[in-house]
Amino acid sequence: MPRYWLMKSEPDAYSWDDLVAEEEGVWDGVRNHRAKNNLAAMEVGDLAFFYHSNVGLEIVGIAEVTVAGMADPTDPEGKWSAVKIRPVRKLASPVSLKQIKAEPALAEMELVKLMRLSVSEVRKDEWDHILTMASG
Repeated sequence: MPRYWLMKSEPDAYSWDDLVAEEEGVWDGVRNHRAKNNLAAMEVGDLAFFYHSNVGLEIVGIAEVTVAGMADPTDPEGKWSAVKIRPVRKLASPVSLKQIKAEPALAEMELVKLMRLSVSEVRKDEWDHILTMASG
């Protein structure tokens, strides 16, 4: 059974459209220990919400982990983790941070509780709730 995640990226640095254009991208450059542990826990087939941070502040798509357990190619010391992901699908309607914060069922979500975390775990019930919100 796959696990679920949320991965944040500033769209002016690396957007959903960039991932779609590449067809598979390396998720690297993470320099937070909890986010690193989340990356290290990912397995091939896990799913992740792709979240545009800073600009947009919304979940825009779903990606799948295609390669797990990589050393971060941007880290010359080999301390940090990375994964490869591919786009699965764009959400019918993006789900904004404001919408998420307004949902009592999502109040404990790591996105809400640990705002600065760039890679966070998403519980199955949270995942399903956001998919319902995204369906319009």
